[in-house]
Amino acid sequence: MILAEFAAVALLAQAPIVVTGDSGVGYEALMEGEAATAIAEIEDNQTLKADDPARLINLGVAYALIGQTANARDAFEMAMRADERVNLETSDGEWKDSRHLARTALKKLESGELHNLRMASR
Repeated sequence: MILAEFAAVALLAQAPIVVTGDSGVGYEALMEGEAATAIAEIEDNQTLKADDPARLINLGVAYALIGQTANARDAFEMAMRADERVNLETSDGEWKDSRHLARTALKKLESGELHNLRMASR
């Protein structure tokens, strides 16, 4: 597996990972609760591949936070099927496989746990 160049933090209530850094994956906006801004940043980032797992996970989180469940589901499912698998670091210092994180995000979405959650930083 390829190690991601991104650090990550976990959402409260054991929600999925939000990838950090100045990588154009909406981290700062998500941390400030600005999901729509995060979506715009992620979608405007031309340097990341469309199936980049970090991009898709954060996009899914942002969609979930504004109630666009179908779009969130699509993003998480795409992250699970992405050709590239990466390890992302959680706020507790553990490294998790991007497909595992996407599956976790999808489960949280389906159970209603991933909606209007606050985020915790490191």
